[in-house]
Order: sequence, then C-alpha cells, then structure tokens
Amino acid sequence: MTSRPLRPRRSVLYVPAANEKAVAKSETLACDAVIYDLEDAVAPTAKDEARERLRDHFKAHRDSRHERIIRINALSSEFGPEDFLAARACRPDAILIPKVDVPRDIGDVADMLAETDAADTIRLWAMMETPKAILNAAKIAEWGETPGSRLDCLVIGANDLAKDLRLPGPGRAELMPLMMELIVAARAFGLDIVDAVFNAFRDEEGFAAECRQAAAMGFDGKTLIHPIQIEGANAAFGVSAEREAVAAAIVAAFDKPENRDAGVIGLDGRMVERLHLEEARRTLALAALQRGD
Repeated sequence: MTSRPLRPRRSVLYVPAANEKAVAKSETLACDAVIYDLEDAVAPTAKDEARERLRDHFKAHRDSRHERIIRINALSSEFGPEDFLAARACRPDAILIPKVDVPRDIGDVADMLAETDAADTIRLWAMMETPKAILNAAKIAEWGETPGSRLDCLVIGANDLAKDLRLPGPGRAELMPLMMELIVAARAFGLDIVDAVFNAFRDEEGFAAECRQAAAMGFDGKTLIHPIQIEGANAAFGVSAEREAVAAAIVAAFDKPENRDAGVIGLDGRMVERLHLEEARRTLALAALQRGD
C-alpha cells in the first residue's frame, strides 16, 4: 500500500474562485483545507476572471496554513483544459477532479501533471458523485496504488449523486449504503475520504447531527459551504482529549520492556492487541497536527 503523508482534513471549505472577498478571507480561517472552486461555483462568463484571481492569490500567498486544493472542470469539458493549466501554475497541494467515473479520469490528469517537473508535489483528489463512481469505487481507489497516480483523497458529492439517482429527498438515508461502499474502497487502498456538504448551513443542530453520523461512519472530515460550519466540523472529526489519552496509554503500555514483544496485553481491564498500537500512534500524530505542533 502506498504511504501518504498524514494530513488533518476535518474541515474542507469550498470557496468560489470568482468571489474575490471569499478568496482573500480564506487565508484567515481555521479550516484544515480549502477547495478553490472553478467548477460549479463559477458562472461560464466568470471563468477567465476566476482563474486570474487564483493565480494572483497563490502568488501573494505562496505558503498557507491550510492544505489548498483547486477544483477544475472535467478535462473533456469546454473549460477543463484552461482550468487545469491555471491550477498547475498555482501549484496547490492538490487538484480536485470532478465527476470521476473510471480510473482513467484520474490518469488523464496525472499524465498531464507528469509533463512538467514543476508540479511534482501536486496530489489529486477525486469527486465521487455519479452512479458510475459507485460501481467503480474499488477500481478508482485501487488506481491510487498505480505509480504516478497521485491519488490522495476521495470527496463525496451527495447532491449530484442524489440527482442522478432521482432520489426525492430530503435526507440521505438512501445514500448511506453507497457512502459506506466508498469508505470501504478508500480504506482498502489507504486513501482519505471526506463527507459531502450539508446544504442548510444555518441549521446548526442538523449540521452537528450529520457530522456526528459521518464521524461514526469513518469519514476523515466534511466538505463545507460556509465558514460558520468550520468549528463544528473540527470538533466532530478532531481527536478529543479523551481519545488522545487512550492512545497515549496504549503506546506507553507497549513501550514497557515486558510488553515490547507482546501481541496482546491487558490495559485498564480490556484486551489491547498490537494492531491497536498502530492506530494509537496515528491518533497521536493526528492530534499533534491538529494542534499545529
């Protein structure tokens, strides 16, 4: 399995690239990642202006506290090739590919990135928002094992998926089995996966409930449409003090000389296997990243 850097992705905020004020403000926010959107959030007549705005913003902010991602239009679309060139020039942490149906949708972008040495560090994220994406989830995730694939994270697009499936809504109970399929695919091949947006951004209780649900399902975080959702997402998907303490106790227990070769130990009245040690170390590393240590 390909080793990837650990990144906190509790809160992933969409920012319309055409909105000058929102783009500027993004650098001040407490989210883990920002997706600068050149796709759905930008009208066709504003595409050129949005690309130039991103170029200027990235030149002015070469370093950022956030992980920065640019969502482009599909390469097969009218705007996709120009979006790609603009995104590559900005050198974000990742490019988000919309409406991924098959692994080749990722491969085409990876091949174009490979044409320049300047973009070696750019990763790829994949929007999973079509029925074909669900059917091909395992193959798409497995593509991340291909040398040069750059695939790092899956993003669920529930609005588009529900539309294509002709689900009446509201709610997303019908989507839950499909979302679990995507989580399984991501975990099988070591990818992160973030949940879809919650549309009613002023419904704090509904948002909190959906975050708790997504965290319990195993998502790494949630995509957001408004800055007021950042705090709730960070809390729901973050490493709590209690969870960090448990992880620290597991690591300390296995570090004792008498336990260093043990496969199973007893800790506070429960059985702990060595497989729990790996997850405990990951939890501690993630907690440190979330604090900015």
